[in-house]
Amino acid sequence: MKTRLPLLFAALFAMGLSTSLHAAEVQVAVAANFTAPMQKIAAEFEKDSGHKAALSFGSTGKFYAQIKNGAPFDIFLAADDETPAKLEKEGVAVGSSRFTYAIGQLALWSARPGYVDDNGEVLKKGTFAHLAIANPRLAPYGAAAVEALTKMGLLSSVEGRFVQGENIAQAYQFTSTGNAELGFVALSQVYADGKLKNGSAWIVPPSLHSPIRQDAVVLAKGKDNPAAAALVRFLKSDQARAVIKSYGYDL
Repeated sequence: MKTRLPLLFAALFAMGLSTSLHAAEVQVAVAANFTAPMQKIAAEFEKDSGHKAALSFGSTGKFYAQIKNGAPFDIFLAADDETPAKLEKEGVAVGSSRFTYAIGQLALWSARPGYVDDNGEVLKKGTFAHLAIANPRLAPYGAAAVEALTKMGLLSSVEGRFVQGENIAQAYQFTSTGNAELGFVALSQVYADGKLKNGSAWIVPPSLHSPIRQDAVVLAKGKDNPAAAALVRFLKSDQARAVIKSYGYDL
């Protein structure tokens, strides 16, 4: 036994060293609406692969500007399909690496139970003082909200009550703290495990806005990063897709 223990420890040390040598880190820019599912996916990815995913969250528009200015991201998970396509066309992203990882759903939400009805009639009643919305110039969910209000013929009557956040995370924050009685948010922010977490909500019919097709793309910096390639594979796996669906996204 005395002669075997050192050999056992040496073998275990070698295995650990081998794993650490093969582990890598991937820097990921993630659209704010995808915060909760991506945090869960990253944890499962690290557990399964040994690679680490360092996540940054923000608006798609701001990330585009940062990436164009040399921000060191390997992968970009946008809130639309236009921005990744643009980066591909401009040579900042790896050609043919783009894919749709989720289709988002827009929701009108209030932290107050029973405040938002099942058909969004609360918008027509106009009994609210503030309506939170993400900046439509930077955030696709904000653009979808403006499009929906326009189709409903309500934009001119409610835009004076907008409380505008830089991204969908801020729009959610304004609503969750009560600074706005209701707000347009990503369904994924208020929905988990197949049900509404709290408050009241109306899922905006997809017919009222363009599809929120969310694409991911490998950026030039991540071209030869094994952790980036592994994360792309993982995002397409049944394991990741189950997480994405549980937060109310379509696939």
